Amino acid sequence: MNLFAESIRRQLAEGKTINMPGVYDAMSARLAAQAGFDVLFISGYSVSASRLGAPDFGYLTQSEITDTARGVCTNVDLPVIVDADTGYGNPLNCIRTAELLHGAGAAGIFLEDQVWPKKCGHFAGKKVVEAEDWLAKLKAVVDQRDRGVDLFVVARTDALSTRGIDEAILRARQARDLGVDAVFVEAPRSVEDLQKVAGEVEGVIKVANMIEGGLTPLLSDAEAIAAAARELVND
Repeated sequence: MNLFAESIRRQLAEGKTINMPGVYDAMSARLAAQAGFDVLFISGYSVSASRLGAPDFGYLTQSEITDTARGVCTNVDLPVIVDADTGYGNPLNCIRTAELLHGAGAAGIFLEDQVWPKKCGHFAGKKVVEAEDWLAKLKAVVDQRDRGVDLFVVARTDALSTRGIDEAILRARQARDLGVDAVFVEAPRSVEDLQKVAGEVEGVIKVANMIEGGLTPLLSDAEAIAAAARELVND
């Protein structure tokens, strides 16, 4: 059992909305911990910028994100969820990514359905793989719980901007049914979109990503709770 993953599950089961600040190295993680956050998120966007000086266009590798995770996790005594992009390959590669992040001390993992090389979720020009390919990756990682690799699994879909909100909701439901811990429909453009996702994807935690200059409205905790009963909010 991953005690940090269980901590996130327990907090959410108690009805807490979790705010996850994006961190990218040991120093930013320590600052976020000192500021009082309970869960941290290693953002691929910020790691690519800080480590490589490059945009979030798929430059990061599996080993680089794992190294970043190890540096963060050994410097804070908090649950850390890691942005693992598309898992860096097929389902077998995703299993390896999960093993590496678990070994680095991570509590959780984000896995998305973009075509590689991916782009930041708030950028134009994204493409997504067929749902079956993404779901196979998610199932491979979820199944690792029985083998001692327990991670809080967040299923991210970018289908809203490429195939419409109904396809995004369908994918989120399919991921939920596989047993992921949370679903993340990326880049809703309005409160109405957030409410539609929350209303039509029941029985699982929802994640919202709010950044300055992004496509999703910046909401307070109270507004996010009003839009969707319980959420993890990455800001």
